[in-house]
Amino acid sequence: MSDIQELTFEVAFEELEAIIERLDSGELPLDESVNLYERGRKLATRCQALLDEAELRVQKLMDDGSLEAL
Repeated sequence: MSDIQELTFEVAFEELEAIIERLDSGELPLDESVNLYERGRKLATRCQALLDEAELRVQKLMDDGSLEAL
């Protein structure tokens, strides 16, 4: 597993979906389920941060299509 802070939105979201599927199966030992849940929470936080950052950039978009410096 790679460092979550280095993942793109798409990669983090794909991994999060895979974790959700595995947890939904109900066939994992408790310890593995807890570990996957913890990683899933971190992935969800990463995805949310990336979405927030993208939203901020869109809000800063100037009328002429250029980005305002942050």
